[in-house]
Amino acid sequence: MLVDTIKTDLAKSMKAGDRQKVSCLRMVLSAFKYRQVEAHRELDDQEALSVIRSQIKQVTDSFEQYTQGGREDLALQEKANLAILKSYIPQELSDEEIAAIAGKIITETSATKKEFGLVMKKTVAEVAGRADGKKVSGIVSGLLK
Repeated sequence: MLVDTIKTDLAKSMKAGDRQKVSCLRMVLSAFKYRQVEAHRELDDQEALSVIRSQIKQVTDSFEQYTQGGREDLALQEKANLAILKSYIPQELSDEEIAAIAGKIITETSATKKEFGLVMKKTVAEVAGRADGKKVSGIVSGLLK
């Protein structure tokens, strides 16, 4: 399980003295715990990936704000956190791969522009967290035009 992997990696990082990774993984484990309390049960891998993706969005926003604010020291920390977090999620699909999946679904369903929601639902289910929803939406809308 992903949660167990992160706990193990935290212990290894603590022994190695990697403060950046320890801090980042503690942040993730805290988010896991918060979500577990909300759900009143242990998280499965899909839920854990969802938590990590939300952490990635938060870190990306922080990175952009620090960069705009001229705080390069903090921006570098967030960039390192981003690399750590991304190492725990599956490799994202390229635009071409997303377009191929969406194109196949459009062909199978003979969808028109009015059936954007149907195509999105099936495409998002097919990519199963290996692509950002905004990216998928842009590609699907472009294919349906």
